[in-house]
Amino acid sequence: MKKRNLKFPLTRSLTVMLFVLLAMGACKSKKKVVEAAPEPVPVEEPAPQPEPEPQPSAEEVAVGKLENYFNAVANASNVQGANNTIREALGMFSNQNTPVLIVIHEESGTKDYDEPTTIERYLNYLKDTKKNLNFISDIRMDGSGKVTELELRRR
Repeated sequence: MKKRNLKFPLTRSLTVMLFVLLAMGACKSKKKVVEAAPEPVPVEEPAPQPEPEPQPSAEEVAVGKLENYFNAVANASNVQGANNTIREALGMFSNQNTPVLIVIHEESGTKDYDEPTTIERYLNYLKDTKKNLNFISDIRMDGSGKVTELELRRR
């Protein structure tokens, strides 16, 4: 009996091609081609309205203005400029004796405050030291938009 040898390149190539054809034939889908339904006519939708940016609350606006006033008083080049800024800032408060509380320590929800002061004294302190080391952490306002209490924290 004659023994066939797969070492011959033509025989080997034909065998590989036969397996590839069988594999390709086995992978074909048996489903019939269905005609595609016509695409629906696009309906024009009105352009979505951009959502309006949320307006800042009265407290946020007041905090921004007060931070600017505090920095302006602390960085004033002369006493007269600082006094003018202090007069403008005092217009945002219900009176000149509005309490200003400075938090020096907080633990487990309990706050320790420095000695309470008034807004007038605090603004004059900023004018004298020329340093604004605090930021506004809480603000309370009355119905007319005037600040009735201010809480500050160290930076």
